[in-house]
Amino acid sequence: MIDESFDHVFVTGPAGTGKTTLLQRFVDETENTVVVAAPTGVAALAVGGQTLHSLFRLPPALIREGDIGFCPRPTLEMLRRIDTLVIDEISMVRADVLDGVDRRLRQAKRSSRPFGGAQLVMFGDLFQLAPIVSRDESDEFRREGWKSPWFFDAKVWQETAFRTVSLETIHRQKDAEFQRVLLALRNGTIDADMAQMLNERGQIPPDSPDVVTLAALNSTVREINSSRLKALKGKARQIRAQIDGDFPGPSQYPADDPLTLKVGAQVIFLRNDPPNDGARWVNGTVGVIASFSSSSEEPDSIVVEVDGDQVEVERVSWTRIKYAKDPVTNEPVREEVGQFTQFPLRLAWAVTIHKAQGKTLDEAMIDLGPRAFAAGQTYVAFSRLTSLDGLHLARPLKPADIIVDPDVKRFFETASNEAGALW
Repeated sequence: MIDESFDHVFVTGPAGTGKTTLLQRFVDETENTVVVAAPTGVAALAVGGQTLHSLFRLPPALIREGDIGFCPRPTLEMLRRIDTLVIDEISMVRADVLDGVDRRLRQAKRSSRPFGGAQLVMFGDLFQLAPIVSRDESDEFRREGWKSPWFFDAKVWQETAFRTVSLETIHRQKDAEFQRVLLALRNGTIDADMAQMLNERGQIPPDSPDVVTLAALNSTVREINSSRLKALKGKARQIRAQIDGDFPGPSQYPADDPLTLKVGAQVIFLRNDPPNDGARWVNGTVGVIASFSSSSEEPDSIVVEVDGDQVEVERVSWTRIKYAKDPVTNEPVREEVGQFTQFPLRLAWAVTIHKAQGKTLDEAMIDLGPRAFAAGQTYVAFSRLTSLDGLHLARPLKPADIIVDPDVKRFFETASNEAGALW
């Protein structure tokens, strides 16, 4: 449908509606010459793509009008062959970056058309991850003529026809009432009856003291995990990752390095188990370390108890790719430039709400701290759960915890009234 019916497309929808699945299917099935990109290294690893800044050779600072910097000729020749650019986690892409991508593609394709005539297909949820902008940068955005840092306020957006497609079928939660409440949390339309229902359910204490805490603050997560690990008997293992080739620094690592574990430690899986290995766990499965394959700091495998079964977990690799020019066709080809190899586990008595993004949990204690401090934070936390039965609250939900960015409201009010928007 995206191939045949539309030009530029923004695919959105609540958590658990299958945006990533649709992205992967589109990339696999399209006959176009396609490249996949994302705003951060971690997001790019998740979809087998490259960061926008790296792919388009964009400067790291705010990208002003006409300021995209030098680009080597081979890169321009490769970019010229792109039919479709797919961007995941578009909500984190700033307006200046999208305008920079537009100018680079116009330069590469020698065309004055938006994005040089290439198709843009974007995936993301504006009610979850937002673009990261400092207070000083926010003021500078407006001085440079952008209404906000959001991608939909990019200057190219104003001269380009986009279709907004909203996925509506939620697969993570099956209960219609919970789906309805989550959508109200997402949109900022939750009423007193819904809040009371959540708070009453959230007051029920968990059966186990080991239920995962989803916390707003890094300090809360560090304190809980550190104290619980320290209380366990035995020696902690410091398991180092193996890093090969070109891989960015610790902030872009997809797993911990070092990974500190003990027998009895509660962990969360960071990736799905491949189907050909039995699909024994998914991203978000919680388990307990049962044993290590050896007494050394670098075991070959770790046995994790999951729902009463013991599964053997081995290291996995996250591959960093870059697009390069095919020497014969000039078309973009994917090259593996670096690998990060580690056990796909992280301590999980507590996890930050931010790092829980994309994960599915059956049960969690939600700790928003004194109050939620970011738009979408409360929605992300609640939408990790598969049902209301797994909801526990460290404190009652308050009206101040429901934060929806006013620019996002403005976008959807406009999009829902535009001809051709699909809802």
